[in-house]
Amino acid sequence: MASTNIPYGSALAVKLQSAGLFAANMQRNTTINRLTGKFPQQADAEQTIRNQSSSEMPIVKCMDLTKVAGDEITFDLINPMGGKPIMGSAVAEGQGRKMSFSQDRLRINQARYPISAGDTMTQQRTPHELRKLARALGQNYMDRLADQLTLVHLAGARGSHMNAEWAVPLSTDPDFAQIAVNTVKAPTKNRHFMSTGTGIETIKAAANEISIATTDVMNTDLIDGLRTQLDSMAVPPPPVIFEGDKMASDSPLRVLLVSSEQYTSIQQSNSGQFRTFQANAMARAQQAGQHPLFMGDSILWNGILVVKMPKPIRFYAGDSLRWCSSYTSETETTTDLVPAAFGTSYAVDRALLLGGQALAEAWGKNVKTGNPFFWSEKELDHADKLEVLVGAINGRSKIRFLVDHGDAQQYTDYGVIAIDTAVRLPF
Repeated sequence: MASTNIPYGSALAVKLQSAGLFAANMQRNTTINRLTGKFPQQADAEQTIRNQSSSEMPIVKCMDLTKVAGDEITFDLINPMGGKPIMGSAVAEGQGRKMSFSQDRLRINQARYPISAGDTMTQQRTPHELRKLARALGQNYMDRLADQLTLVHLAGARGSHMNAEWAVPLSTDPDFAQIAVNTVKAPTKNRHFMSTGTGIETIKAAANEISIATTDVMNTDLIDGLRTQLDSMAVPPPPVIFEGDKMASDSPLRVLLVSSEQYTSIQQSNSGQFRTFQANAMARAQQAGQHPLFMGDSILWNGILVVKMPKPIRFYAGDSLRWCSSYTSETETTTDLVPAAFGTSYAVDRALLLGGQALAEAWGKNVKTGNPFFWSEKELDHADKLEVLVGAINGRSKIRFLVDHGDAQQYTDYGVIAIDTAVRLPF
């Protein structure tokens, strides 16, 4: 029987490798990837207006740019209608209220990561298959980069936490803006709160320090206060609707991403009830097709599913806590700092309450492979050395609109709320 061989370096081999990388990335079992759904179309908006169930996930993905050329997409929000009805026989003709839309956009760019697979003698001296290892390391790196960029954009800040696993540099790095692709936007004023120790309040500062104490931690009192805020908001973040969730209409959910330290704080302040919170999550999982987000380190309280985030968005003493001081402006305040009294024992971590359609993610295509992810290998120095490269063409941006709240138009992060709390550092 004849066999088909794909020679090294052929165009077909590149395409197969790239397709495999893309599939692996889309299937990666991470918290961030579990929060991803399809980019909404007009039919989805129509369903939402009619209060019909539609797939509402925090991260919405647009693949249209893989089909056509372009490096930017726009997306629209239908503003809610207000005003008085026309009663009785009063003339209604010609009195139609104008529909209004708010618009935002995001760009895409390519990110590439080269890895040296060694030279001829290096490969001779080691028992490892360096080419395969380089491919696996490159894929792991691009997965981390995608998840971390998503987290940074949702939080509206990079923070100052740093270790070897961070692929996204600090915001002070000269390449940060280019790596982020789209502007990292600080939370809007109507979507930004901080802990009071017994609940939440809007961000405040005095004498260029944020008005937060080391006792203002994450606990169930904060979650209760957050739920009260949601119920009273004129335009709250839409609920997260997991596919097949039988209780989505009667018991809507939002997802609260917390740092490991914030999660521990909830556990310590509610040690007697914590197993009940875990059982609540497992019970709801049975109604939501056993969605993996309910498994592992997750608890459910007061309609909010609490899940650990992969990396903390953390601000240390003296760090600027970027925030917007006005409802009608996107101007960020940069002079208000984490209190010096926090020292080296405490910090501020940013939790993220996610509703539907919090962040838009767009993917382009490599001209040679037709896929967002691509892979290449190149021999150097007369074939003595081998370099491999993995890349991706994508971009992401927090979804923000100028929303009509009835009495005024406010800049509004559509599907995410930031909550800053004090945390005790582990060491």
